Amino acid sequence: MTALDAAWADRWLREAARVLAEHRDELIELDRAIGDGDHGENMDRGFRAVVAKLDESPSESVAAALKLAATTLMSKVGGAAGPLYGTAFLRASIAAGDRTALDGYAVEAVLAAARDGIVARGKAELGDKTMVDAWSPAVDAAGRAADGEAALEAAASAAEEGARATKPLVARKGRASYLGERSAGHLDPGAVSTSYILRAAVTAAVSEILSGEVT
Repeated sequence: MTALDAAWADRWLREAARVLAEHRDELIELDRAIGDGDHGENMDRGFRAVVAKLDESPSESVAAALKLAATTLMSKVGGAAGPLYGTAFLRASIAAGDRTALDGYAVEAVLAAARDGIVARGKAELGDKTMVDAWSPAVDAAGRAADGEAALEAAASAAEEGARATKPLVARKGRASYLGERSAGHLDPGAVSTSYILRAAVTAAVSEILSGEVT
């Protein structure tokens, strides 16, 4: 079993950067349908900046890696995504604390802290057609898992299902809410990017050497 330690956290962020770069255009199109079209570009730019910071100095702990991601995303990502994801990673770093590695309980705590940070910052609830619709089921699923890797897999799968479930919803928060009923029939881009980020955590746990890293 791979330890969910500082090295894993670094791999997670690098894999998230790779996946978000790969899906940049998709996220742009999703956001263009119900938002201002910059989500893919912002997420790609923000996580590339995170990787650049990691290249300067590898993280000494899980908490340090998550805090680095938080501060970088807050400074580099525009729109709503920067403050929301920045707050999520900052709250997650606090939840990680001084643990050298995360077990199943800690994975749930870290994800719950991230979700609660997003809720507090964005004032969104489950069913509002936001990234909360991916984060909330991820937290619930992680809490039913036996260990750290299982918690990550359960969370990622639940986030993917939650993201898909945003398609028929009518947006009640954010720019998409201005469209009213016309927002139905589209996936929420924030929920989709959340599913990619959480799936990246799983990939980082099962593979210690990632190919195709963002450079």
